Amino acid sequence: MIGRIQRPVDFERVLARPSRDRSAHFALHHLSANPAPSPWVAAKLRTAQAELSTGGAPVTHNAVDPNLPCVPDGCWVGMVVPKRHAKRSVTRQLLKRQIRAAFAERPGMPPGLWVVRLRSPVDRQKFPSAASDALRSAVRAELAQLLDRAMKPQARKPAPAPSPEAAA
Repeated sequence: MIGRIQRPVDFERVLARPSRDRSAHFALHHLSANPAPSPWVAAKLRTAQAELSTGGAPVTHNAVDPNLPCVPDGCWVGMVVPKRHAKRSVTRQLLKRQIRAAFAERPGMPPGLWVVRLRSPVDRQKFPSAASDALRSAVRAELAQLLDRAMKPQARKPAPAPSPEAAA
């Protein structure tokens, strides 16, 4: 399942983390979590519970361990395409469509919240048409490389070897 990140809280959570990978124009951020619950859903549940006809039902509380890891249940995608980097709305919409299509082509993406951020301007000299086929194919190729690198397991830096002085 690929959902869309829509709430500012979720964007803030993901963008607060360092980028997972970068390309010439895009930065990719990832957070292994589900979107934050909507406040109106909680309010709706409270009012539904208040209207129960059973009145005196015993209230049971389950202990919740906050240290348990939250396993995300799907892939949620958000896009940040600022006007300062893509002046024309046609270009911004093309970039967003290409981002969605790039994620749809890769069903094996790790679950969680993903945000693709346009971090450098689109060259208007190189791509004079706002929605040209050249721009579409260049963006698609760059996103494909970026997502392919992100799907590979991240290599951890090896621990430094102990110095011979410390062993003695």
